[in-house]
Amino acid sequence: MTQDELKKDVGWAALKYIKPGSIVGIGTGSTISYFIDALATIKNRIKGTVSSSNRSSEKLKSLNISVIYCNEIDSLDIYVDSADEIDKYMNMIKGGGGALTQEKIISCIAETFICIVDQSKFVKVLGKFPLPVEVIPMASNYVARELIKLGGIPKHRKNLITDNGNIILDVHNLSITNPVELENSINKIAGVVTVGLFANRSADIAIIGTQKGIKIKHKSYFLK
Repeated sequence: MTQDELKKDVGWAALKYIKPGSIVGIGTGSTISYFIDALATIKNRIKGTVSSSNRSSEKLKSLNISVIYCNEIDSLDIYVDSADEIDKYMNMIKGGGGALTQEKIISCIAETFICIVDQSKFVKVLGKFPLPVEVIPMASNYVARELIKLGGIPKHRKNLITDNGNIILDVHNLSITNPVELENSINKIAGVVTVGLFANRSADIAIIGTQKGIKIKHKSYFLK
């Protein structure tokens, strides 16, 4: 199967977790685009969605799926998103699509966070994929210097302004053995909006598309 076929499979597999009458958090990216296509087939059974990006919102609206502003709700039943990398403990690197801040906000108000990925995103140690950090523009040089102190090589992502009007520094040369500690350290740097490490709020369930079919992993299994 091709990578696109695997992405489509996990997008449709996530549908079984959507309860009637629920509000669904929607992530960003090519895998999530397949999930939105699947969600459109049951759009009349849900109350609506909360979107993490303008791109996802546009697709949802084009399919006549209701989009609710995040501040209009107190909590979400479920959040479905993908990841650039995920380990067996459900820690993730996210932000390749540039929507990491909104994604982190939505994940924190969701009761259940489901990560849908193809098998190439499942890794033993996070860090091969450059770690995105959303930064207020005036702080970019300072933040870059601080990221170098943490062992990374930050590079400004060209031709991208986030939906929040900020820039992204992609941090290379990391082997992330303690994701929670690194997430907390980067978030303390003045000028950082958020970092694309999802360790304090990791996924609850991972749906992984493989050449041998869909695999389901639960965080609770690894926390026993």
